[in-house]
Amino acid sequence: MKITLIVCGRIKEKFYKDAVAEYAKRLSAYCTLNIIEVADEKTKENMTAAETAQLLDKEADRILAKIPENAYVCALTIDGTARDSEGMADWLMDHTLHGASHIVFIIGGSVGLSDRVVRLAKERISFSKLTFPHQLMRVIFLEQLYRWFKIARGEPYHK
Repeated sequence: MKITLIVCGRIKEKFYKDAVAEYAKRLSAYCTLNIIEVADEKTKENMTAAETAQLLDKEADRILAKIPENAYVCALTIDGTARDSEGMADWLMDHTLHGASHIVFIIGGSVGLSDRVVRLAKERISFSKLTFPHQLMRVIFLEQLYRWFKIARGEPYHK
């Protein structure tokens, strides 16, 4: 199975980079993982709705250009479908068994994802109603992806 993670922005902090590298290494036993970083736009305090929309639109152009054809696209959004880890493991295996050989997950930048990206996604997935820094969300996502594969294969880890 091929998994692509498209993310806005680069990770600067070493501890996040180390965590991403560790989970990428662990995931290599289960899937082909490709992490694509696209440039994020600089934000400022008290942006107007028009400024936010313009920022999201620029980021959307970059994200959409990186989505491979024929991939099953999932956007990580606060208002998406929330499942527990076992439910996501079942979801992942169900998609694998039914022909989704390439799944793309998208994590937006600091102000989220453009509606254009969300509408393109076949599915929206929520990890929580809480807001996480997008750099930390990358680590959380990779840890959970690793957990889903372990659960799906009946391997110890998830407790």
